[in-house]
Amino acid sequence: MDVGILGYGIYVPQYRIKVSEIASVWGKNSDDVEKSLGNSEKSVAGFDEDAVTLAYESAVAALKHAGVKPEKIDICFVGSESHPYAVNPTSTIVGEFLGFKKNYLAADLEFACKAATAGMISIAGLIESGAVSYGLTIGSDTAQSKPHDVLEYTAAAASAAFVLGRNNNQSIAKLVAFTSFSSDTPDFWRRDGVRFPSHGGRFTGEPAYFYHVEGAARELLSKLKMSPEDFDYCIFHMPNGKFPRQVAKRLGFTPEKIAPSLIVDKIGNPYTASSLLGLSAVLDIAKPNERIFMVSYGSGAGSDAFVFEVTENIIKKEAVKNAVMQSLSNKKYISYPEYLRFTKKI
Repeated sequence: MDVGILGYGIYVPQYRIKVSEIASVWGKNSDDVEKSLGNSEKSVAGFDEDAVTLAYESAVAALKHAGVKPEKIDICFVGSESHPYAVNPTSTIVGEFLGFKKNYLAADLEFACKAATAGMISIAGLIESGAVSYGLTIGSDTAQSKPHDVLEYTAAAASAAFVLGRNNNQSIAKLVAFTSFSSDTPDFWRRDGVRFPSHGGRFTGEPAYFYHVEGAARELLSKLKMSPEDFDYCIFHMPNGKFPRQVAKRLGFTPEKIAPSLIVDKIGNPYTASSLLGLSAVLDIAKPNERIFMVSYGSGAGSDAFVFEVTENIIKKEAVKNAVMQSLSNKKYISYPEYLRFTKKI
């Protein structure tokens, strides 16, 4: 494909709550919980933050990194499970504040945690066809979780944005190929009007996450006649700290290839931003000609798999990148009552 990533940006709220803090409230052993899920803390949106404000912050960083003016953007897609409005798009609010011209395509996307990667595929197709020049896809979530549910330990808040365009002297990574793998597997759901999502417990593993992530990965590897040895990095959606590590091992990727992407260890699972934050963390350290393999996952269920090849331009744009690990170091811990207030549960 003649499509590439021109720039990326991320935003992670400064607030954190420790898994041990949540566990102590419910009389759980924090060591057992951390061992089971693989993360020790998670990010929490501030009282005045939502999916719109998070999306805006990451988009500003992405446009700056790409060197693309807002008026040049032809498409703005925002993937989220926590759009503030049921009827009123997040994408147009973000576009308005970014200063986009009125003749752009805006849409809010929903497919659990893979909505933003679905947007990436859609934008890539429109660029490849010649219909548009630049597109912005954003994954932004203040993930919902019911008190005393296992999701409460991992459901986090963050945003990641990517600017796509022609693979030219602005592109930092070429999109080599992609594929999707989907089925009706209701492992996670939330009916209209219901505040918190429900999930199928252990059902979310083998028949859901692993089946789709492995299915998309193997299909793309077969399509390209490539193997894990051909890649320098791999990224998989991170619902917890265990699943991505397990699927990487099953597919034949070494721990060293997945390690740089594992932001879940630091902030938990920010849903639609998860795999894109992992990609951002990898691009922070990637070198020209290195290859990246990424697979997202969305409950319901489906996965999008991608292969990227890093270009020489990544060196020129290194000075303006929004360093992921540096952003993660800016944090302030809150108590469980503060967490309930920030998430408007009390």
